[in-house]
Amino acid sequence: MAKIVVHSDNAPKAIGTYSQAIKVGRTVYLSGQVPLNPATQTLVSDDFEAEVRQVFENLKAVATAAGGSLSDLVRIGVYLTDLAHFPKLNEVMSEYVPQPYPARSTIQVAGLPRGARVEVDGVMVIM
Repeated sequence: MAKIVVHSDNAPKAIGTYSQAIKVGRTVYLSGQVPLNPATQTLVSDDFEAEVRQVFENLKAVATAAGGSLSDLVRIGVYLTDLAHFPKLNEVMSEYVPQPYPARSTIQVAGLPRGARVEVDGVMVIM
């Protein structure tokens, strides 16, 4: 099966040696998104809720470019610099990702790219 590179101009450009997503058959592997504004490549704000919303907007843009949507997510990985933000992450995620929710891991990390406080990656299966 061929690997197809997925790219969206509505999500931040890769800031390293990776693609926004790779599609293999019906499976799409979404790289982690931090709360960068796609137009400016800068962090959106100091407000955690706004950061989480930008992360999910970025993921949504890449999912759409792959031919899917956030409802096609089967697994996500969440990386937080402070687990105290976990309840707000859940609240915002529930607005973007419908039930049944994907499998998920949540990990507290010491740091994220560009000083972000949240990063989310995922795997989609497009039916």
